[in-house]
Amino acid sequence: MVQVIFFEKPGCINNTRQKKLLAEAGHEVDARNLLTETWRPESLKPFFKRLAVEDWFNKSAPTVKSGQVKPETLDEDSASALMLREPLLIRRPLMIIQGKHYVGFDAERLKSLIGLAPLEAAEDLESCPRSHGPDGNTKGRCED
Repeated sequence: MVQVIFFEKPGCINNTRQKKLLAEAGHEVDARNLLTETWRPESLKPFFKRLAVEDWFNKSAPTVKSGQVKPETLDEDSASALMLREPLLIRRPLMIIQGKHYVGFDAERLKSLIGLAPLEAAEDLESCPRSHGPDGNTKGRCED
């Protein structure tokens, strides 16, 4: 069993599913609210140090989906400043596992790192399940 500090948006469908998978595998999940956490550039940086800036962002955030925020055009300082003002932009979940920082839910990586319950092959635990309607059009709002 491993303790996972899990920064989430409460009520997010996928974050709930992700926490359940971790708990079913016997891990202790310490869930924290990503949106109310007091973030500073130095507290966010460890999560993102191995990623391109555009991969720091929650692709389902309304300002990203609308094109108001264009992650691919930002440098690290600008991206960090935006995320501090609007935490909904931060890709989720953020996790601290055994002192290491992770962003996003890479099930295969977590499975090899700490173990996870088996997943269905087509199960997508990163994209917002409310982002697209059955016809493929954007429907509703996934502001998580």
